[in-house]
Amino acid sequence: MTSTALLRHVIRKVAVAVVFAAALLGVPAPGFADSILLSNVASFAVLGASEVTDTGPTTLTGNLGVSNNSSITGITGFFGTAANDGPGSATGTVHQGDTIATGADGQLVSAMTTLGLMGPGMLKPADLAGLTLTPGVYTVPYGVSNLTGTLTLDGLGDPNAVWVFQVTSSLITSPGSSVNVINIGSGAGAGLYWNVGSSATLDTSTTFAGNILANTSITLNDGVTLGCGRALAHTGAVTLINDTISSGCAGTGFEASGGLSSLGADTSVGGGSSGGPSPVPEPTTLLLLGSGLVGVAIRSKRPGRI
Repeated sequence: MTSTALLRHVIRKVAVAVVFAAALLGVPAPGFADSILLSNVASFAVLGASEVTDTGPTTLTGNLGVSNNSSITGITGFFGTAANDGPGSATGTVHQGDTIATGADGQLVSAMTTLGLMGPGMLKPADLAGLTLTPGVYTVPYGVSNLTGTLTLDGLGDPNAVWVFQVTSSLITSPGSSVNVINIGSGAGAGLYWNVGSSATLDTSTTFAGNILANTSITLNDGVTLGCGRALAHTGAVTLINDTISSGCAGTGFEASGGLSSLGADTSVGGGSSGGPSPVPEPTTLLLLGSGLVGVAIRSKRPGRI
């Protein structure tokens, strides 16, 4: 084997090892997070499949759509739709069963698949209340409620911090529960994703954060705030009651990647006792480690070395 061929072989081996190590540590591989939500689906604040219904003055920052129902019953309770019955409103455009909506649903499926490939990560209790979690991949098992209080997500100052929650069944919150994001900068790769195996229900007055990608349906009860995220349902309905959803966070550069906003810059936001994992190596650290391994491998192959 020539020296060039040997180098290529070693680099390939190390690259595979680095990605594998990142998966084991619960850290998304470099460049993985910022391609989760492609631009079409990322433009939607709410996307349902069978229907989207609203019974209060819900406000959406972003597009509104339904992928599998172009009739007047597809979206009700919003101005600017075929029904045009209000009182809900969206700042973006409305798509009812058109190619934009169906294309967004295809990107939603791809995003859920991508998230699933990140692995189960660390198993957490069914109720996340009281925990402080650093960036990583987590599995959340079924529970009567997955959030009965406050969950704090600490970005540790990383501008590209990513959290992925693999929710094995339903995602359910209790009234008045909240998700606080702290210590995060304005990197375009930052993001918070809830990959839900079935349906999601956020109860009254919940203050939530991040992108909810549900295989079935999503229900937001009265007075829910979903900040810097989206409600995206693949096969079922999205039901809203006097809620506020912001798909992007203007001026922070997160819109395209579906990430978070600078809301986490308020380091005074508290929340619960530490229940998260120990900080794990950043992806760049893993790459530096990989580069070092390449050098060691090449040196070990030089003539005269054992």
